[in-house]
Amino acid sequence: MSSRGALLPLHLSLLGRRVTVVGGGPVAWRKVQSCLEAGACTVVVAPYVCDELADAVADGDVEWAPREYVEGDLDGSWLAFAATGDVRTDDAVEAAADAERIFCVRASAGAGVRNGTRSPAVLRRESVTVSVSSTDGADPRRAVALRDAIGVALDCGLLPLRRVRGGAGRVTLVGGGPGSIDLLTLAGRRALAEADVVVVDRLGPREVLAELGADVLILEVGKAPGEHPVPQHAINALLLDHAEAGRHVVRLKGGDPFVFGRGGEEVEAGRAAGVEVTVIPGVSSAFAVPAAAGIPVTHRGLARQVTVLAGHDAAGVVRADWPALARAGADGNTLIVLMGVKHLASISTALHSAGAPFDLPVAIIENGCTPGQRVTVGALADIATIALAREVRSPAVIVIGRVVNALG
Repeated sequence: MSSRGALLPLHLSLLGRRVTVVGGGPVAWRKVQSCLEAGACTVVVAPYVCDELADAVADGDVEWAPREYVEGDLDGSWLAFAATGDVRTDDAVEAAADAERIFCVRASAGAGVRNGTRSPAVLRRESVTVSVSSTDGADPRRAVALRDAIGVALDCGLLPLRRVRGGAGRVTLVGGGPGSIDLLTLAGRRALAEADVVVVDRLGPREVLAELGADVLILEVGKAPGEHPVPQHAINALLLDHAEAGRHVVRLKGGDPFVFGRGGEEVEAGRAAGVEVTVIPGVSSAFAVPAAAGIPVTHRGLARQVTVLAGHDAAGVVRADWPALARAGADGNTLIVLMGVKHLASISTALHSAGAPFDLPVAIIENGCTPGQRVTVGALADIATIALAREVRSPAVIVIGRVVNALG
């Protein structure tokens, strides 16, 4: 079939340029929204406007001529929209635009008899814009359905998003969640689909790495208890070196980058070097892992406050305001301890010495949100002994408080 006369797909820059929309109803408002997103100087000609358009006029975003369309209204315009729904008026707008060599999009069904310009269904993401149109006649609903399907595929990381031409390098910190690929956000998957380099931790949804292209560079920097093969300063340097070489670097972390993930240090390093760094939050294991084990970290009548504690530090000694934590536990609130298996005995002793009751329930969830999840339950008095007997290992989340028994 010949393609002669087919529409030419083209993205226009309307920034600072005049666009005239004739019509004031909901259809016209949709066209105005697109113009505002493009930064156009938008003029609406209509005797009446819908509430959304009235708000835009009141905010100063749109200029409104409150009357019927008259000859000359398109003067100075780069683009026009005929969206009144009245055939005679839309015919006149389209004819005037054609005479002045102004492209005109006609919103009514079966429109476009003169210059044939159509408004596509548009999908915008941070790095791409996709437009969908029908080639066998105007069919907006079909175009919208296709656009939405493409949007789902983009958001799930199923379509190739990596740049082919070079550009400015950047770093994206992605919170991968507690381990299950199902808990990785759509934004995180989309960032991974755009990545040239992925710097990955030991924790997080590692199965997603198999979805990446064979030419994506994967760098392992995972840390285990007592074993840090790549120190943080070296990780920072790694991120910056690749970004400064013009690559999109994704730092894939377990949990959330800003919850004991040292993401703040990586952002600081990027900013100091003048490298763009963005953060995509992740589902924190502090809350997701107890939920997966059936433990609500807050529960009416039991806990209305949650404290999250790092169970280790560089000196190997857990330093905290133990009296305050003990009081919180005694009052029925919840203490979540991350990375605390190694120091569980000393944490339990410190809490009891500061006043926490020995019968305070404790749960340890190993490998939360994964097929290997295992839960160990005890009390403050004996949890360290039980954990030793069961050979509890990290990664694990420790929950201390009455909520452990909230759901039986």
